[in-house]
Amino acid sequence: MAEIKNEEIRERVRVAPLEEKLRETRLRLFGHVKRRSVNAPLRRCEKINLLHCKRGRGPLKMSWNAVIRSNMVFTGLTDDMTQDRNLWRSGLKL
Repeated sequence: MAEIKNEEIRERVRVAPLEEKLRETRLRLFGHVKRRSVNAPLRRCEKINLLHCKRGRGPLKMSWNAVIRSNMVFTGLTDDMTQDRNLWRSGLKL
């Protein structure tokens, strides 16, 4: 029996790459959070200062904000687009 590569299977089944699906999910959540009221508990968490917290050993990990910003640059979306839900959702899929 011949081996079939994963890429070929994904192409046949028409499944999007995992990285693309993760990016889409992150940005969908980000848009949802940004459309919430500034006084919502979820939005108040953005203002928490974690500089005084002790971090573990090893290399620094990317923060959620850094990951979101890099995803937004990749897809060409901006912060002000989050308020228009249809525009935001149309920009998520490449």
